Amino acid sequence: MAVSVAVLASHSALDVLDGAKDEGLRTVAVAKKGRDRAYREFPVVDKLIVLDDYVDILSIVDMLKAEGSVFVPNRSFAVYVGYDNIERRFPVPVFGNRYLLRWEERTGPQSYYRLLDEAGVKRPRTFRPDEVDRPVIVKMPEAERRVERGFFVARDRDDLWRKAKRLAEAGVIRLEDLEAASIEELVLGAHFNANYFYSPLRKRLELHSFDRRIQSNLDGVFRLPARDQLDLDPDVRYIEVGHEPATIRESLLEKVFDIGYRFLEATRRLVPPGVIGPFTLQFIVTPQLDLVVYDVAPRIGGGTNVYIGIGGQYSKLYFGKPISIGRRIAMEIREAAEQKRLEEVTT
Repeated sequence: MAVSVAVLASHSALDVLDGAKDEGLRTVAVAKKGRDRAYREFPVVDKLIVLDDYVDILSIVDMLKAEGSVFVPNRSFAVYVGYDNIERRFPVPVFGNRYLLRWEERTGPQSYYRLLDEAGVKRPRTFRPDEVDRPVIVKMPEAERRVERGFFVARDRDDLWRKAKRLAEAGVIRLEDLEAASIEELVLGAHFNANYFYSPLRKRLELHSFDRRIQSNLDGVFRLPARDQLDLDPDVRYIEVGHEPATIRESLLEKVFDIGYRFLEATRRLVPPGVIGPFTLQFIVTPQLDLVVYDVAPRIGGGTNVYIGIGGQYSKLYFGKPISIGRRIAMEIREAAEQKRLEEVTT
């Protein structure tokens, strides 16, 4: 049976679908009703399956198997289908390590903080609400849209409680969520997302590209003159709505490779077989040129969409032509299928 590339139709699906078409593979997209238009408009989907809800994907496992699907996970798949369902109730080959997805959380015994500490990679110091003694960023869900960011910045402990109460009264967050929130030291510097790919077939870690987030309404606040920011005093929101390409100075690549290899080895120790395929480390470059990782995506990052059709800026150095992460995934799946080694790239 020929292999198909399947994906939940959200997040980074267009990158994955376009890359699969470039590699001559059949594509399957599983969409939610009312959010399927892009996957009808762009001719990169061979089979579109529309469900009432994303979690209903568990009811079409046999259909995905009949298509010879290798399923490429993204953040939407993890959030809307759920870790337990993915690990126990989804008997479809998943590209990458399905057991690593739950380690994207900030709380509990399986968190990316633990992965970073195991790797010996710098990350922001974390606090409980009553321990805060410096500027911090508070990371917690919104009150209603639980998958969105109810983040805010505070100068100290008193400012944290003052802002938390104000945002709770405005219905942005729930005050009871604060005890379980991730409260990180505010590290100032330049933000980057580094997009990597580990190939079990080539036994090689590749650095493909960098991007940066566009967040609402933070992006709009940035565009206001300082006096208008002070006059308006807007509540800044951190809802991720897009990405933009970025480059980093070449002398920092040594450190970028170092944190990538450290993270790879840490995942092998804590979540064998470790990371397979794409992952993203989001970090801050400080004025001392230290790299401080503040977020982790143990799967394809949403920012890879900025390189559809043009490819990541470093990918040409490996393949003689620029390719996107979506196409790199498809290359690995195609070559694994041809070599009868799919079990090395799937779980």
